[in-house]
Amino acid sequence: MTGEPVAMLHHISLGVADLARAGAFYDAALGALGYRRVFEHATAVGYGLHDNEDKLCLKLQPVPRAPGPGFHLAFAAHSREAVARFHGAGLATGGSDNGEPGLRPAYGPNYFAAFLIDPDGHHVEAVINDQVRM
Repeated sequence: MTGEPVAMLHHISLGVADLARAGAFYDAALGALGYRRVFEHATAVGYGLHDNEDKLCLKLQPVPRAPGPGFHLAFAAHSREAVARFHGAGLATGGSDNGEPGLRPAYGPNYFAAFLIDPDGHHVEAVINDQVRM
């Protein structure tokens, strides 16, 4: 290997059937975690922290297919409250519950997460693995 290591993932793209509907869901759910739209195009929307540096890209597809069982995206949260806001915002904008906010002891003693299914069937999670005990 030459040079310094770089981030393992540059970005991930998800196919969506309705860009406006998917955008509303991700604006709300990811906004609750402090992420935002960093670019928009007629056929794509990108999310991240910095303009034109998307980490998640939604791409309009005629027949999108969510990946099968075992695949999901986990977004980092800065607090348990943000995890709960992610869940509530996602439900309010067309997502389906796939696991309420709470501790997941099977994943670790401080693993606090919530799970949603977006309007196109993609499984998403918000998680913080902190040292706070509730």
